[in-house]
Amino acid sequence: MTTSKFAASKRLAAALALSLIGWVSGAQAAATIAIVNGDPAGVGFNDPTVVAPVGGNSGTTLGQQRLLAFQAAANKWGATLTSSVPIKVNATWEALSCTATSAVLGSAGATEVFSDFPGAAKPATWYSFALTNKLTGVDEDPTTAQIRARFNVNLGQVGCLTGTFFYLGLDNNHGANVDLVTVLTHEFGHGLGFQTFTNGNTGAQFLGLPSIWDHYLLGSQTGLLWKDMTDAQRAASALTGNKLVWTGAAVTNALPGVLQLGTPGLGISGPAAGAATGDYLVGTASFGPVLNAVPVIGQVMPVVDQANGTGLACNPLSALNALAVKNNIGLVDRGTCTFNVKVKNLQDAGAIAVLVADNVAGSPPPGLGGADATITIPAVRITLADATTIKAQLTHRSRTTSGVIARLGVNTSQFAGADALGRALMYAPNPFQGGSSVSHWDISAFPNQLMEPAINSDLTHEVTPPQDLTFRLLQDIGW
Repeated sequence: MTTSKFAASKRLAAALALSLIGWVSGAQAAATIAIVNGDPAGVGFNDPTVVAPVGGNSGTTLGQQRLLAFQAAANKWGATLTSSVPIKVNATWEALSCTATSAVLGSAGATEVFSDFPGAAKPATWYSFALTNKLTGVDEDPTTAQIRARFNVNLGQVGCLTGTFFYLGLDNNHGANVDLVTVLTHEFGHGLGFQTFTNGNTGAQFLGLPSIWDHYLLGSQTGLLWKDMTDAQRAASALTGNKLVWTGAAVTNALPGVLQLGTPGLGISGPAAGAATGDYLVGTASFGPVLNAVPVIGQVMPVVDQANGTGLACNPLSALNALAVKNNIGLVDRGTCTFNVKVKNLQDAGAIAVLVADNVAGSPPPGLGGADATITIPAVRITLADATTIKAQLTHRSRTTSGVIARLGVNTSQFAGADALGRALMYAPNPFQGGSSVSHWDISAFPNQLMEPAINSDLTHEVTPPQDLTFRLLQDIGW
């Protein structure tokens, strides 16, 4: 049997960790998860600050409430998994990277990986510590916790996603705050094996062996599984957007009962479309109507209100810009003000939909955050590269006509978060995002899935169908 230490960290757009002095047992049903507290006195789980019970969390100190939230996530996984070997999670609350507007919520991953042990379905392949113990029926290293987790003790304080705190209730009624149980459930998933130990940035396998994950990860451009690719092919595959898929049968079979049928997209055509003709990926908005099978079709007209030829639309549109977008699909640029402000200004000027051009390189395009119940037109984000291509065809437009036609709608034959063959998409943005790329579902999945790279406010605490595909992936790799 080959044993190797492996420190793994996964970022969530906020991430986490866990702990407790001695052990606190988790679910007693199918598996036991024990939280091992690594915090010093007065910190994290040992914080004596008096608090009122909230959302079913009966703790009366901040430390107690943190521990009970951890236990709720442990109970969820414990009732879902099957293992005769207790799973230990070494957890601490620490100062993690953050700014006033962003934060790492926490991180977690397997502490060790194993290969060529009795019960391994694939030879010469790395398995996470907890999964190895499940398959062998014994603790392969009793001196070490199977999962290491860290969580941001400063979240919400000034300078660390200022004003947005962890919600410690157990009822998911988090409002504008970050639901800790959701974050914990996500990070526990990484520690249980929802990750590859292959370096997605360089494509190099850990100590020359593939992860069990790599046996199911396929690059649809090459038709090769990650285990069969060269390092260079893997590194290229990690940047291919919607061309990296999961092939495990448990996920593929469950996917139609979890994901919504209908993939959002943008089609460009028309007499002046030229080189811009084609289909484009979009990031959908958290405000306004969702795209549906009845497309919104109109000419694309850009807003220009800056000296460099871009359009921010942070103020009510000028008469000329309002004339251009009226009854058309407006094109604006990201920057300065919030997305919902831009879209509302175009709506007020008579636009029927809005394309927001990103101002930094990267693909696929993220969604548009924000809220405004008065917005009644659809809006999407497109990449900087795609916007540049489309804008090039708009240079000869008149004040009211461009001849470049946009079609915003959904492909009703394809599931949101899957490719045309019904295989779940994995997160493969360009440029590579350390801690996020490859070891998460793609952000196009809808309903939003627990193991996407960024936390979404509408997530449940569930890990199984019909809400979520996470446990089905773990079943594919051996759970």
